[in-house]
Amino acid sequence: MHTVRALIDSRADARPNTTFQFAPEARLALTYSELRSIAHTIHRKLEALNVAEGDKVAFLMDNGHWTSALFLGVMYARRIIVPLNAVAGPEQLGHVLSHSDSKILFIASHYREQFASLLTRSAQRTSLIETDEDSGPHWPEPARSDSSKPVPRATPDDEALLIYTSGTTGSPKGVVLTHKNVIAGGVNTATAHELTDQDRALCVLPLYPINAEMVTLIGPLISGGSVVMPHRFSVTKFWHLISEYRCTWFSVVPTIISYLIEHDERSGTPQDFQKLRSHVKFGRSASSALPPATHRTFERRFGIPIIETMGITETSAQVFSNPLPPKKIKYGSPGIPFGNEAKVVNKDGHTAAEGEVGEIYIRGDNVMKGYYKDPQTTRRAIDGDGWFHTGDIGYRDGDGFYFITGRLKEIIIKGGENIAPREIDDVLYKHPDVLEAAAFGVPDARYGEDVMACVVLKSPATCSAAELEAFCDANLGSYKTPKRIFILDELPRGPSGKIQRLKLIDLISRISDS
Repeated sequence: MHTVRALIDSRADARPNTTFQFAPEARLALTYSELRSIAHTIHRKLEALNVAEGDKVAFLMDNGHWTSALFLGVMYARRIIVPLNAVAGPEQLGHVLSHSDSKILFIASHYREQFASLLTRSAQRTSLIETDEDSGPHWPEPARSDSSKPVPRATPDDEALLIYTSGTTGSPKGVVLTHKNVIAGGVNTATAHELTDQDRALCVLPLYPINAEMVTLIGPLISGGSVVMPHRFSVTKFWHLISEYRCTWFSVVPTIISYLIEHDERSGTPQDFQKLRSHVKFGRSASSALPPATHRTFERRFGIPIIETMGITETSAQVFSNPLPPKKIKYGSPGIPFGNEAKVVNKDGHTAAEGEVGEIYIRGDNVMKGYYKDPQTTRRAIDGDGWFHTGDIGYRDGDGFYFITGRLKEIIIKGGENIAPREIDDVLYKHPDVLEAAAFGVPDARYGEDVMACVVLKSPATCSAAELEAFCDANLGSYKTPKRIFILDELPRGPSGKIQRLKLIDLISRISDS
């Protein structure tokens, strides 16, 4: 099963009446057999609209019954799916629509209204099909009658998914993933989390970042399990959905973990999680580093283990994961490799020793084909031996666990000393009033760079920046303590929910100027 079609066909043949997906708002369920039937419908409609094999098909929708069906069905039909992120804003959306050469855009009505001017400019190159997340597309009159041409069979090396990075340092890059890559991403997830056909995931992350797509959609397909797909995350509905649908696991980002803790703290009447613990095996955290203090607080409060992982768009999501209990985990580590090779390379280009800091490299069937229309950047990212250079800085300990200390472009060099932003983040997260934190470097005449940080406080906390700076000084020493801490209402994020440190520099510059 090395293509999306082969995987869906296998599940539909073996378990036709088993439910693959639940859409809570619409009270809809989708069996494996129905999933295959929708994929065939998508093929016929695309054929009728002259969307050829290998053409790009985009979608701009919230999660729903038809959102995941489109995501899978387009790949099943041997076309390439292009997920779009509304949070990226009109400028980046315009770039992605143009750069991706998408022939069709399935779009929810509310996004059509929101991005009307952008879509008018894109109309000549991209046809729009208004689509309800649960009831499906309003198919237009076809350019020709529906074709009876059989669904083509993709090969493992055929392109399946074109997904764009967050573009923190310029225009977003298009990551090309083949069917082999997509399947490998799902296999790595299912293997690391020991998923079976009895497992059911709660997917509250939108389907445009790689985390939700590979982990909570392809992962359950691989294991023959199921997924609950609400339109979006709701802190008030989260535990209710897990209870109602008897989910065995969920995948979230650290921010959601913080929100769940804060909501429970503010409710004043903590819920009884005893019944949930009877069927929930674990929660999974990815997309950005999970502060150990937050990790431990969640587990103490809810009694549900959190498995920290690490995934990258260019590697079809997951590359590291902590093992499931009762096996050993390490707080502050995304874990060990599952399904791919990993190594740390030092500044001299050699494999680093245990505990030595260097750049993380990844190799395996999950590594992307390359960047769309950018062979030069592809050659820089993937070397001749097939190793993908992640740009993440970290080390491997004696037990084989990896630790990430920062990004190459985010390391703060103060007076010649490298300071990992995460070290400062982790201290700030220990403060009881801090909900989110991000440290970063800014130009400094004396040191070359100095440290600053931004935080979001829990409500109704009133802690001052001076108090936080004193807290850092007591825990980090004066050299690593941020020169200034800014208290904000929110921190800028990319499509996957990851805090974008480099954007904070511009943000703080504007605040300081004003």
